[in-house]
Amino acid sequence: MNRIQSLCRHPLFQKQAALLKEAEQDRIFCRHTMEHFLDVARIMYIYNLEDHSGLNKELIYATALLHDIGRFEQFTQGTPHHTAGARIAGEILPACSFSCEDTVRIQQAISGHRSADASTDDILSIYLYRADKQSRNCFACPAAKECNWTADRKNNHIQY
Repeated sequence: MNRIQSLCRHPLFQKQAALLKEAEQDRIFCRHTMEHFLDVARIMYIYNLEDHSGLNKELIYATALLHDIGRFEQFTQGTPHHTAGARIAGEILPACSFSCEDTVRIQQAISGHRSADASTDDILSIYLYRADKQSRNCFACPAAKECNWTADRKNNHIQY
């Protein structure tokens, strides 16, 4: 998974991840850390294996690692994080040897991860949407009562 190591070492990825970590250090709600990115990747990969979808592991991991990378821009400039994230991914992925086709596919999944549902035909987008929600342990969150997520967005039970 050399491309994934290259992505994680990319200066723009490291900068955005560090800015986000700093911005969220006092956040009482879910944080957007490397742990979250990897939780999403691993859940997506489980879906891939269970469904025999045949998605490339690096495609899954790159998508998950980059899906919230635009959050700092959302905090500071008001740009929706999925829009900023898709743009940032477009800068990082080609430098990490991802093809134009893979870059566009990852950008599309990131762009739609806030609203993807079963009606989309892109399995990568579906997996990202589902894994992003499932990675959150709302059922055990100490800040659940203060959270502004609607009940249908919360992960209120362990899914397996």
